[in-house]
Amino acid sequence: MNSKRPVNLDLGKFHFPLPAITSILHRISGIIIFVGVAFLLYGLDLSLSGEDGFARVNELLDSFLAKLIIWGILSALLYHLVAGIKHLIMDMGIAEELESGRLAAKITVVVSIVLIILAGVWVW
Repeated sequence: MNSKRPVNLDLGKFHFPLPAITSILHRISGIIIFVGVAFLLYGLDLSLSGEDGFARVNELLDSFLAKLIIWGILSALLYHLVAGIKHLIMDMGIAEELESGRLAAKITVVVSIVLIILAGVWVW
């Protein structure tokens, strides 16, 4: 039996590099978008059901929770877009080295934060 093999891994002790974190967040943002589409389709269906449904959706969109959900979906969409562009650029063979990959991850985070803040200003 190999005694050096870990028995119980403490995931809190792992420190992932920024490119790995941005890649994981890209996948999580895709899941958020997938789930968020259900909310958006429900709102679209309700708004197209008639004048009462449209008025109800309009009233719902004035609430804090609805604005938070819309902002969350937009944030996921914007991050997913920026990280997806980074992945496409890397698929072309650009920024595949360690240092350029780290720089690309930093740029992804900064551009995403700026876009998410702008989306928040637009939603609120």
